[in-house]
Amino acid sequence: MKLRWGALALAGVLALTACGAESGAPSAAAGGEGGGGDGGSLVWAVETQPITFNPHQWGQNKARLLVHNQFDNLIARGRNGEFLPWLAKSWKVSEDELTYTFELRDDVTFHDGEKFDAASVKANLDQLVSPGYNAAVSAIQLRNFDRAEATAPHTLKVTLKAPDGLFLDFLSAPYAGQVSPKSLKNAKDLKAGGVDVVGTGPFILDRFTPGQEVRYRRNPNYDWPPTGSAHQGPAHLAEITYRFLPEAAVRVGALTSGQVQVIEGVPATEIGLIKSDPELKLETSLNSGSAFSYYFNVSRPPFDDKRVREAFRDAVDVDAVLNSVYQGTAKRAWSVIGQGSPQFYDPSLEKTFGNDPARANRLLDEAGWKERDAEGFRVKDGKRLTVRTVNAAPFVRDRRDILAQAVQAAVKQSAGIDFQVKIVDQGTAQKAVDENEYEIFENSRGDTDAGAALNLILAKGAAINRTKFESAELDRLLADASAAADLAERKKLYAKVQKIVVTDEAILLPVYVPADQIAYGAGVTGITFEPVSGTPNSAYDVRTGT
Repeated sequence: MKLRWGALALAGVLALTACGAESGAPSAAAGGEGGGGDGGSLVWAVETQPITFNPHQWGQNKARLLVHNQFDNLIARGRNGEFLPWLAKSWKVSEDELTYTFELRDDVTFHDGEKFDAASVKANLDQLVSPGYNAAVSAIQLRNFDRAEATAPHTLKVTLKAPDGLFLDFLSAPYAGQVSPKSLKNAKDLKAGGVDVVGTGPFILDRFTPGQEVRYRRNPNYDWPPTGSAHQGPAHLAEITYRFLPEAAVRVGALTSGQVQVIEGVPATEIGLIKSDPELKLETSLNSGSAFSYYFNVSRPPFDDKRVREAFRDAVDVDAVLNSVYQGTAKRAWSVIGQGSPQFYDPSLEKTFGNDPARANRLLDEAGWKERDAEGFRVKDGKRLTVRTVNAAPFVRDRRDILAQAVQAAVKQSAGIDFQVKIVDQGTAQKAVDENEYEIFENSRGDTDAGAALNLILAKGAAINRTKFESAELDRLLADASAAADLAERKKLYAKVQKIVVTDEAILLPVYVPADQIAYGAGVTGITFEPVSGTPNSAYDVRTGT
């Protein structure tokens, strides 16, 4: 066969208080070659507590920086989106694009002492497609996966059922972080993760205190960072603690008072303070993937009527809302794909909808919502024009609760729409989804390839298709784009997808492009962002002078 070569140029709450990994794990002694292992500790305040420490179950973009502290991938992404070596040294792809052969490193060890090899990668892939483990990954990212074979100790052959342009991207994503086969077999709670779910990464999960913090200690044996890392050998830091501080003002106060050295999720109200302090630095980066949007549930009234969907969009001056909440620091979104994914974003959609209260009211009149009740809300057949959003608290970031309140006020004032905002626990949110008791689904995805996000959100029967919109044409476009290897062809197909969902069917209101903001104090260096996702990198290259 002719070959084409490519160069790799909770569930539940965790009750973990253990002080280390399994007994076979190395201790965090000092030392290391190649510029790593020079010591020091760091406290980093984060906005969101992870709901799992298992990379296979990852679903919070805000927790991505923790994944790559503990787990490595087969491949990495470069500044131009190219695939680069990591645990895999090289790969080759068959001419029919159905067979991938990976040559793996032979010097890598899991935190529990197990050797990394082709058999361990096979175990991870087999686990990911096992029934009930991660249905979304099995149905989307690995839907074309057929089988994996260890043809030699460090040679892996993967066979696909159909060409898949997203497969290599998946292998670089947190979902494909390599977990020790021993963990896959013996972990007490595999889906939740914890100290007994281990990887090969530069840090070892040492202790997790729910609601407070998670602590990692250095892996002294680490010597296999991805291409492009600033140094080789173990991490600089001997330990790093991530403290969970959901209140933005509390995070900023902790930084300015010296209780923590780094924070993420800097609120717009505090950016001026950070910039004016010569002892502090601020870094920002747009995220890749889908924009934060309000998706309309078209399976039930009132959004089963396109006129009402368009009216909701026209009732909101998104620019004014964003300015009021984020004070000019948020990037306005115009499509389901954010500008953080420029290779697929369609700029022709800009300024084609929204902020037209007169049209919003005309459309609602046409749809039969002509009367008003005593509070000014529109009614029809004695029923108020009410739409609900039900959000799980662990996924609320970027002051999205405040943003929803601003939208709530806007649609009431402009068009008499009763927008109800509920932030609840995960169980209650899932119950609302299961019972179809919602009209708006709020979501953004941080996938490095926006196509993965579109497949999860828009395809018929997809894991998070909460709009319940179905279109054979849309599904065909998504499938063709996923199978295409040519970037220009995929861009054309995704432009058609965006036109359908944004212009033709109006099944969502794009709001803003998610971004990460990191502030840190003097003496901290090595804070960087992943070049494609735009999210904070792991702490591998971070140093502190304290």
